[in-house]
Amino acid sequence: MLLHITYAIYYLKRRYVSRVYFEQLRSSCCSVVRASGCLSSGLSPAGQHPVYAIVYRTKKMAASIMTTFTHSVISGLYVFTVYYAFFVMHIPFMQERFKKFDVGQLKYLTIWNLLIQTFFSMVCLLNDLIGSNKDDEKQKPWIRRFKDFLHASIGFPLSMFVGVTFWALMAVDRELVLPKALDPYFPGWLNHLMHTLIMFTTLLEMIISSRLYPTRSQGIKALITFMLTYLCWMHYVYYRSGVWAYPVIEVLSWPLRIVFYAILLLLVIGLYFVGEKLNGLIWGDNKKAIGAKKKK
Repeated sequence: MLLHITYAIYYLKRRYVSRVYFEQLRSSCCSVVRASGCLSSGLSPAGQHPVYAIVYRTKKMAASIMTTFTHSVISGLYVFTVYYAFFVMHIPFMQERFKKFDVGQLKYLTIWNLLIQTFFSMVCLLNDLIGSNKDDEKQKPWIRRFKDFLHASIGFPLSMFVGVTFWALMAVDRELVLPKALDPYFPGWLNHLMHTLIMFTTLLEMIISSRLYPTRSQGIKALITFMLTYLCWMHYVYYRSGVWAYPVIEVLSWPLRIVFYAILLLLVIGLYFVGEKLNGLIWGDNKKAIGAKKKK
C-alpha cells in the first residue's frame, strides 16, 4: 500500500513539473515569435503554433534569399552574353555581306530575345528587392504585375520558340541557321547561352515563382504584336541590304515564306498556351487573370 502511494506521488509530481516546464517553454517561444511578427502577420500554417511559425518564417526567408540569388546569377549570365555578342564577337565576312545596311546583331530574333530575357531577369531581381513574391496579396506591386505580364505574354513563349525552332532546324540542316563558316567566330558555349540557357531559365522561373496570367486576349495580342514587329523589321533589313538575316528564308519562294511564317506564328501561339497550362499545373488554376473583371 505504501509503495502504491509513493509511486502515485512521484507520478503526479513528475507530470506537474513537466507541464510547468512545457508551459514555460511555450510562453518563451510565443514571446520570440510575437517579437518577430510571425503570429500577427498570419504566416504560420498550423494554427499559429509558435514552433511551426518560426520554422515557417525561416523557410520563407531562405526561399526568398535563394530566389534573389538565382535571379542575380541569371542576370549576370545574360549581361555577359549581351556584352560578348555586341562588343567582343566580330564576324568579318558577315559585315561585308551586310555592307549596304548593317544593324549588327539586332537583325536576329535570337538577339531580340536575349535582350528581353536580360531585361526580364533584371525586372525579377528588382521585384525581389522592392516588390513582392507573395501569392496572398490582394493588391500586388506594379513591378510584380509587370513581371508576371512580361513573362507570361512574351518571355516564356518567345524563349521556347527561339530554342525549339533553332535546334529543330539545326537537326535538319545547320547551314539553314548556323553555317559552319561561323564556328571560328561563334563559340559553342555562346551558342548554348543564346539558344539553350534561354529555355532553361524561363522554365526555372516558371517553377520558382508563381504568376498571374493575363487574359488570353491581352497576352496573345502582346505576343502577336511583338512577332509582327520583328517580322516587319526583318523585311526592312532585307529591303535595305538585299540579304536575309536567316539563310532558310533565302531558299523559300514567297508563297512558301508566307506558309512558313504562318506555321511559326501558330507555333509561338501554341507555346503561349503551353506556358499557361504549365503554370496551372505547377501553381494551380485558381488564380485570376490580370485585368480580368470581377464577377458581381
